[in-house]
Amino acid sequence: MLAYERCGAGEPVVLIHGIGHRRQAWSPVVDALAERYDVVLVDLPGHGDSPTGLLDSMSAKEALDAEFRVLFDHLGLDSAHLVGNSLGGLVALELAEAGLARSVTALSPAGFWAGRLDFAYVQALFGSVMAVARVTQPIAPRILRSPVGRTAMLAWLMARPWRVDPDQAAGDLRNLVATRATLRGLLAQAYAFEPDLIHDVPVTVAWAGRDGVLLPYQARRARTALHAARHVRLPGCGHVPMSDDPALVVDAIVGTVEAATAAGRRAA
Repeated sequence: MLAYERCGAGEPVVLIHGIGHRRQAWSPVVDALAERYDVVLVDLPGHGDSPTGLLDSMSAKEALDAEFRVLFDHLGLDSAHLVGNSLGGLVALELAEAGLARSVTALSPAGFWAGRLDFAYVQALFGSVMAVARVTQPIAPRILRSPVGRTAMLAWLMARPWRVDPDQAAGDLRNLVATRATLRGLLAQAYAFEPDLIHDVPVTVAWAGRDGVLLPYQARRARTALHAARHVRLPGCGHVPMSDDPALVVDAIVGTVEAATAAGRRAA
């Protein structure tokens, strides 16, 4: 089963990180969310503390759907407010299509590139980052102790990388290297999101204004594909915006959850 942490009380909010990351990516916003909600932080298959090999017998899409159904059953949930970043945003949208979402907040979600050639940029970026991470791993903890070092190694993900805790940054790097087999498998199976039917739940797509991984032009494609969703910009934020502007990210999540809660009260 997927590894997770749970804290807080209230409406259930499940936080899903991006490819190559881990549940600690949400650390900057967890305390604020746990004051309002029952918060569940999840490690994707082959990431963090979750087991590897879950993608061996079926497609990534099928495996992720199956694993989240098992997790929800274990947690006693039939649905939850889903929040995802990057790959996690794509997962959240697809779980919504499967009827498992009360709302979705997708932060720079994957799946809105123009085609395979366009996606080759993402593959090349992760390939180069993985190569650097493996080479520098023995000395990375020392490099990451300084704000300049964190900026040099994390600027591809964040607009303000010096804000990241040095120990968390070192842990993120170890996790990235450890996920390389899973990461290669996921990148090889990458596909564009094709909206089918997202059951009647509020959806917010929040795109980082300084995203260097999934470039901001993809926000326009998301607007077209998800025309009924609320689309907002996260100015001054990089691809992983939680540490760049925690308050802005929390506001986007709370706004979506509260919209769903209000809609539920009206329906009742």
